[in-house]
Amino acid sequence: MRKTLLLVGAAVTVSSLAMVAGQAPAGGYTAAQAAAGRTTYQAQCASCHLPDLKGSGDAAPLAGAEFIGSWGRRSTRELLSFMQLTMPPTRPGALSQEEYVNVAAFILQSNGAPAGTQALTATTDLAINAVATGQTPAAPAQAAGGRGAAPAAGQAAGAGRGRGAAVAAGITVEGEVKNFVPVTDAMLRNPDPGDWLMIRRDYHASDFSPLNQITADNVKDLQLKWIWAMNEGGANQPAPIVHNGVIFLNNPGNILQALDGKTGELIWENRYGTNANGAAMRGITIYEDKIILATSDAHLMAFDARTGKTLWNTTIGDRSKGNYSTSSGPLVAKGKVIQGLGGCQTYREEKCFISAYDASTGKELWRFDTIASQGNLGGDTWGPLPSLFRAGGESWITGSYDPVLNLTFWGTAQAKPWMPVSRGMSIKDDALFTSSTLALDVDTGKLAWFYQHAPAETLDLDIVFERVLVDDNNQNLLFTVGKDGVLWKLDRKTGKYLGHKETVFQNVWESFDPKTGRPTYRADILEQKFGVWVQGCPSTEGGHNWPASSYNQPNNQLIIPLSQSCLEMSAQKVEQKEGGGNAGGAGRRFYEMPGSDGNVGKLGAYDVRTLKENWTYTQRAPFMTSTISTAGGLAFVGDLNRMFRAFDAKTGKILWETRLGTSVQGFPITFSIDGRQYIAVTTGNGGGSPRLVPATIAPDIHSPATGNALYVFALPERK
Repeated sequence: MRKTLLLVGAAVTVSSLAMVAGQAPAGGYTAAQAAAGRTTYQAQCASCHLPDLKGSGDAAPLAGAEFIGSWGRRSTRELLSFMQLTMPPTRPGALSQEEYVNVAAFILQSNGAPAGTQALTATTDLAINAVATGQTPAAPAQAAGGRGAAPAAGQAAGAGRGRGAAVAAGITVEGEVKNFVPVTDAMLRNPDPGDWLMIRRDYHASDFSPLNQITADNVKDLQLKWIWAMNEGGANQPAPIVHNGVIFLNNPGNILQALDGKTGELIWENRYGTNANGAAMRGITIYEDKIILATSDAHLMAFDARTGKTLWNTTIGDRSKGNYSTSSGPLVAKGKVIQGLGGCQTYREEKCFISAYDASTGKELWRFDTIASQGNLGGDTWGPLPSLFRAGGESWITGSYDPVLNLTFWGTAQAKPWMPVSRGMSIKDDALFTSSTLALDVDTGKLAWFYQHAPAETLDLDIVFERVLVDDNNQNLLFTVGKDGVLWKLDRKTGKYLGHKETVFQNVWESFDPKTGRPTYRADILEQKFGVWVQGCPSTEGGHNWPASSYNQPNNQLIIPLSQSCLEMSAQKVEQKEGGGNAGGAGRRFYEMPGSDGNVGKLGAYDVRTLKENWTYTQRAPFMTSTISTAGGLAFVGDLNRMFRAFDAKTGKILWETRLGTSVQGFPITFSIDGRQYIAVTTGNGGGSPRLVPATIAPDIHSPATGNALYVFALPERK
């Protein structure tokens, strides 16, 4: 059920579970059905949709106003038929009919529908809003003894391995970082080789370190120095940072810690949030004396780097018409905290935006709307669709920055719902500024240029990921690669198209304009209709997803984690009404990519000048970390099968490997203390399509459901 709920997407998820629901106004299900459904839900679904049904990342909320707004009027009979046809995506009908119905009963209960005497059945054919209001009764996912049980009185926030939401505890371990040195703008522009001050290390998002103590010759001697067990609960994809030998680490459950990088000793801890299932966000940053991060419910927070004390807390966007989310943290440039936004599928007047805030106070300074409204630049690219029903354009991956040009570069996600026919649009409507690179002036937030990589994107193959900035051959370049697996090369001064490379097998784009790079879909994709399955490679797992690339300077190449899988997608109708909308609006079924020999994971190195593939390595397990490379000639990356490896950056040969406690997941870093180089990487669980699509096509790969931790390695000390 875990695969089922997450992989069919928000629309399918919501409809699937909710519609089975509405039956009779008296309630439409029995208490026994809901109790059985609760057990199935906690065992099969809660790790993605969370014990409180609030959803996380790709996993949509299954309780509340958004759920009812999206699916309240649809037929329960239609829903059950759709569930059995499409879920799990590669094994339709894998659960018994009774299990599907019982989970639906539990979701009905969680949305305020009272239990009755008449059982929910496969033939029930009523609207969900006939029995459910979206008003969640007290602790629906925390019933007696369940996995989501509420903590006992006095239990510390975040304790109990991801149990229900708890009261924030603030500073739980007091301490102080000694001899702290504030981080200046100059330090961010030219970071010390021993530091790692932001996600992907530097403003250019290079994921490259000039440290060279660990080399291709001695990496075989790398040893584990210490392990720090992290909090369990929500998704764990953190990007730790290091300054002057101190590691700042974000944990699931809204826990921020400072650790001694040499010994692993805890210096201070702040349990800053109330969501015990909150994700360990991708990326925190440091500026002056502050650690700054974003929360999964789209708050920006600043903490005193010396003590962990909370300094300010800013809510992003207007919450009167619905919530937002995000999964990656901010970029700080010239005293401005620049942050993207997620959870923008709801039909509402306020659109998704990228925004900047004063690092001292958290006050908003500017914002740029990523959805073009009627009457504004790009507004005519949505056809006649009213502004109210234009949605999507999330910027859920941290951007990059060129201090010389004073431009920050961000990618945007697709329009919502995924397929134009579900959006009420034509495949010819480009839908700006979705699936684009945006170059924004850091001082004002004004658009300098944009390049749309996937006009009218229709298969959830968005191009939202890292923008890597490279200076080569007297050119200022920008590279990015998206879910379609296409590596794009642009002039970052102007946005001019300079070339592209298909890094994995793709069959959705029939052609590319040789001058502009504009792609054209296959004819059958252009002719999409409701309920008709369309095949496409890569799948929504993405040829490339959030695990970031590295620009390996010595070899002038990009080393990119890639994935190989395909899918079929079927558009579904989505009602257009204020407060409605959803992230998906389509069914999905996944299968192996032709020519992959069952190898989902691919690591490829591509020449910056020619885009030639220098080397490639494939394996069964997908890669679940970013790649980092070093001046020592190495590239490090981890995977779902618990392997953490060092590759020869020039040849792709494996030089060292170790197997860790669970999936190696997040953003590795390297740093130095007292002249000694360290390599650190996290393990964890949770995390959407890159993790769960392979689970449907490579079910032989097993990772423990717990094991969140930080591992730190170094060479043996010289005697």
